[in-house]
Amino acid sequence: MTLSKILSVVFLLGALGLGYMLYKSVDDVVQKEKEIAAIESRIIEKLQMLRDAQIAYIAANGEYASNWQDLKKFIEEGDIWLVERKETTKLLEYGKEETTVTFDTLGSVTVMDSLFNERRYPNFNLENLHIVPGSGGKQFEFFADKIERSQREIGVFEIRDPDPINPKRRENNKEKALRVGSRTDSSTSGNWE
Repeated sequence: MTLSKILSVVFLLGALGLGYMLYKSVDDVVQKEKEIAAIESRIIEKLQMLRDAQIAYIAANGEYASNWQDLKKFIEEGDIWLVERKETTKLLEYGKEETTVTFDTLGSVTVMDSLFNERRYPNFNLENLHIVPGSGGKQFEFFADKIERSQREIGVFEIRDPDPINPKRRENNKEKALRVGSRTDSSTSGNWE
């Protein structure tokens, strides 16, 4: 074998090795991004569950649950009242209208059957509701309070991932961490929406 053939084989093997290393590094990044997206999807689903529970809690109790125990107890034992609203409009003289609104309570359904039933969440586990998926057992940060707005108090809550897996969400003291609600506003939306 001549020197040029040996060098050609060496360069070919080197190029193949470099090509594989380049492919592997790109594939690792893609796989990591897929893993982060899957975990964040599970976190968002859990935050949506917690938002639904807090909205039902405030409807039943007039304020948001202030801790995990109260929220879990409400999910396990609480009821959501079914109310029918009827409006009747009567035409008065000179074209005026009078509208009468009546409310009729039809009954109630448990929170568990209404919001967290088997059909909607087949793998629902109340005991792990406060655990961040993919975090190794860390709990969501839980905040509920009242703030002053236009001379009246309004309830606020925020449930937040304390240690995001996504490096982009960790920037600036984790200000982009997945969360639902707000500490300063009466919002119940999530920051992923």
